[in-house]
Amino acid sequence: MIKTIIFDFGNVFINLDIEGAKNYALEKFDVNALSDEMLAFNSFYEQGLISTDEFLEFYSENFPKLSKDELIDVWNYILKDFPKYRLEFLKELKASSKYKLILLSNTNELHINWIKQNILFYEEFKNCFDAFYLSHEINLVKPNTDIFEFVLDENDLKNNECFFIDDNQDNINTANKLKVKTWHINPATEDITNLFKTKDKLFA
Repeated sequence: MIKTIIFDFGNVFINLDIEGAKNYALEKFDVNALSDEMLAFNSFYEQGLISTDEFLEFYSENFPKLSKDELIDVWNYILKDFPKYRLEFLKELKASSKYKLILLSNTNELHINWIKQNILFYEEFKNCFDAFYLSHEINLVKPNTDIFEFVLDENDLKNNECFFIDDNQDNINTANKLKVKTWHINPATEDITNLFKTKDKLFA
């Protein structure tokens, strides 16, 4: 029996343009691919292991032609709209009191600052959750096993009573190994608001 639903944020609630953001970055940086060092710094930043100033300084040193505002624009390009009907779905789910609701997201400070400024109902959204975990605040990141174990332990959850929703296959694979039930949501064809239609047997 499912008692807890654990949600990803990007491409579950807020829409992302992952491919577009990558292409935009390559164009602005005038490179063919992101270097291993860039990917490492991105990961450090996502885990909160380096500050926003340190993150921007790294990119400023490597791409001095771009201002800090331009670098922030490149970094935030991935973030798109958050349809309000998804908030309404979440609010109804919260009001039902049937499940413990947890958010577990690989999110960094610049992204969450953009969201707070541009998604006017962010606080209302956040308040729907019983627990709200952003990778840069807990210094853990998906798809590593330790972030899932942290959430399970912190909330005294039983693996087989949890349902995890994410658009990233690697994250889903880790949850599956821990015997957590999952939905690998396809943002191109599926929507979180159809959760109980798509996975009705699990919630029966």
